[in-house]
Amino acid sequence: MRDLAALPKAHLHVHLESTVRPGTLRELAGANGVPRPDEAPAFDGFRAFADYNSLIRACLRRPEDFERVAREFCEDEFAQGTRYAEVTFTAAAHGERLGDLEMPLASVLKGLSEGGARTGLEWRVLLDHSRRRPVARAERTLDLALRHEGVAGLGLAGEERYPLKPFAAVFDRAREAGLHLVHHAGEDAGPGSIREALDLGHSERIGHGIRILEDDALVAEVRERGVALEVCPSSNVTLGLVPSLAAHPLPRLVDAGLAVTLNTDVPSVTGATLTDEFARARAAFGYDDTRLAAIAAAGVTASFAPEATKTALHQGISAWLTPGEGA
Repeated sequence: MRDLAALPKAHLHVHLESTVRPGTLRELAGANGVPRPDEAPAFDGFRAFADYNSLIRACLRRPEDFERVAREFCEDEFAQGTRYAEVTFTAAAHGERLGDLEMPLASVLKGLSEGGARTGLEWRVLLDHSRRRPVARAERTLDLALRHEGVAGLGLAGEERYPLKPFAAVFDRAREAGLHLVHHAGEDAGPGSIREALDLGHSERIGHGIRILEDDALVAEVRERGVALEVCPSSNVTLGLVPSLAAHPLPRLVDAGLAVTLNTDVPSVTGATLTDEFARARAAFGYDDTRLAAIAAAGVTASFAPEATKTALHQGISAWLTPGEGA
């Protein structure tokens, strides 16, 4: 079996606030005089996770805090074979919390630029907005996306029982402006949330999407359209949305012919890097290196990376799978 850390990977679904190293979190909490969150508890659903995540966010206050976690994100991703990442960041929420709408995103972009230059990681930022929060904040998120280079797009996250419809006009404007759109759907809500993300939200990929299998017609449509799913098995299990890794629907999604990509979502909570996700798929589902390379290639194809980057990554994946052929 080949070394999965050496497999070139695109990471499409990972939240920056959920990548903070434990030591960094401890230092930031101390420097800012805020309580350090305890070890992640056992979650019984998305709401419990969101409440815990708010404690982590509270530790990020100063420009240097955001710069640091962004730099360290680049270091950690590159070390596990990620060569291109689309990292999600809740910029407007941090800006409102701290009374400075610009600072958190500007600081994250600075840290990513420094970390990317140091490691060679290529990156883009996706801004997310909670479905529970006001449309006005979504509009501020769109404004931030339009004004900052390095932001590729935006989308909805959070509890999917809250509908996308109130935000439809925001996403119409985002699409008209040339931004990419990617929404969380079909994770803790059914296939109706995926339909809404596609039709009203113009979603180009689906964040999670694991409940699509409850609607055969939707499976066929998404397969025909080539809309990729950003599947995050360890996160689904940790957040209590799937009972175990062995019970995860990833193999059924693959067998249905859907474009399946593999991601971490919240690695500091699950304890799983992107390389770990591939290793767990190998162990839990018996996937050989050819299958794992195909999943890595699906991530590259579904990304918003420049074509030259995609070509280089596809070549790297082929070389990992058949190292003698490129010599």
